[in-house]
Amino acid sequence: MRILLPTGSTTEATVRKTAERFSGRYDITVAITGEIASFLTPRQLRSLLAGAGYDMAIVSGMCTASFAEVEDATGVPVYRGPRHAADLALVLSVLDSVRLSGTIPADDFLAAERRAEACRKVGEREAAADCDFLIRGLKVGGGSRIKVLAEIMDAHKQDDLRAEVEQFFASGADIVDLGFGFDATPDDVRRVFREVADIDRPLAVDSQEPHLIEAALERADLVLSLHEGNIPMVGAAVAASGAAAVVVPRDKSLDENLATAEAAGISCLIADPLLQPVGSGLVASLAGFETVDCPLFFGAGNVVELLDADSPGANALLCAMAHELGSAVIFTSEHSDKTKGSVAEMRRATEMAVLLSGRPYPKDLGLDLLILKEKRRRREPPLEYDTEITAPPMPEEIEYDPLGCIRIGIEGDCIVAVHDGTAIRGRRWEDVFAALLAEGRLSRMDHAAYLGKELYKAELAIRFGRSFEQDGTF
Repeated sequence: MRILLPTGSTTEATVRKTAERFSGRYDITVAITGEIASFLTPRQLRSLLAGAGYDMAIVSGMCTASFAEVEDATGVPVYRGPRHAADLALVLSVLDSVRLSGTIPADDFLAAERRAEACRKVGEREAAADCDFLIRGLKVGGGSRIKVLAEIMDAHKQDDLRAEVEQFFASGADIVDLGFGFDATPDDVRRVFREVADIDRPLAVDSQEPHLIEAALERADLVLSLHEGNIPMVGAAVAASGAAAVVVPRDKSLDENLATAEAAGISCLIADPLLQPVGSGLVASLAGFETVDCPLFFGAGNVVELLDADSPGANALLCAMAHELGSAVIFTSEHSDKTKGSVAEMRRATEMAVLLSGRPYPKDLGLDLLILKEKRRRREPPLEYDTEITAPPMPEEIEYDPLGCIRIGIEGDCIVAVHDGTAIRGRRWEDVFAALLAEGRLSRMDHAAYLGKELYKAELAIRFGRSFEQDGTF
């Protein structure tokens, strides 16, 4: 296969070195078209391809020009390569099995393809998996994916409980658990479950009070948590409702309480050996998971909430531990600002665990939880220049834009810029900035530079679920 690789002089060394690595597989010609590869024009490319017998051309993923007319005129397909020359080897290594895109940079395209393939495998394996039992049609245990249970505390006190439940399901929860404190009444519990009764997804009640558990049984699919103190009073009602139950140890052992629940007629049981937080016996408590012959409940949320570390990595590691222990359900929560997003993170972690089958390690799966860090750093060619100027500190006295100041904030998943009583709203910083320009709401270059910085900072705050303060640090 004859391949043309147009590039710029700044990336020539990287591209040629990569081309040499694949010289035994492809006949590659590297053509220098200027200083910067992304400045390639359709006319230049057409001239390089005309009558040269190439099978394809791979241009920089940073190119903004359309090469559709070049393809029509020469009959040679033109594909977008990676945005960074350092990633070219990754693209050439899969060229025999993947058809690249003519419009999407190869690194984005291949990542999307791998992600789609990974999601397809997760779906297929879940469809084919056996299970120990079903909860409202949801497979639990057996060879099925670990199911994510998300908790809403004090459900009877929430202003818009239905929206919270729907949001958790949309984020990837398989089961939503409604918790009730000691101040809740049976009427509160009945009201709450009737409010969400028509959401046809698994719902759990979280209480150890028999009268509150019983009040939830007209709709609850799962009960948390049963032990020797409440099974005698509510076990028969749980069994009659057909609900599944999570059983925990208390004064009696987990095995004893499981036997009591089974004797009460509850057929769908999940055992919770109680995972302890870091510093309170996390490692020692893991031993209790290996002695239970029953679908397991893994309380990861209790560990993450009590650990001042970013949640994605903690959730990934805890889910991997749950997978090794054969857990059926993993508990997570978003009670604090630092754990916001944990439901989606844990769902991704359970899908990674599915893809781990047949692999020694959970890497290169097509799915990951790399959010702030990147898998590999790109090594770009060094900058070339003749002279250097050290930037002096910005003047303390600034000249304000005569058109006035612009207040920037975030509302939900939107950036909002307010000027002279008018709010401009958008999801991307460049859209808001372009609207400000089009509306004639700024007149100084230094003000424009400042706004670009603050608007992009606001977008990052939304993307990573952080708070935003104009003029503050990110």
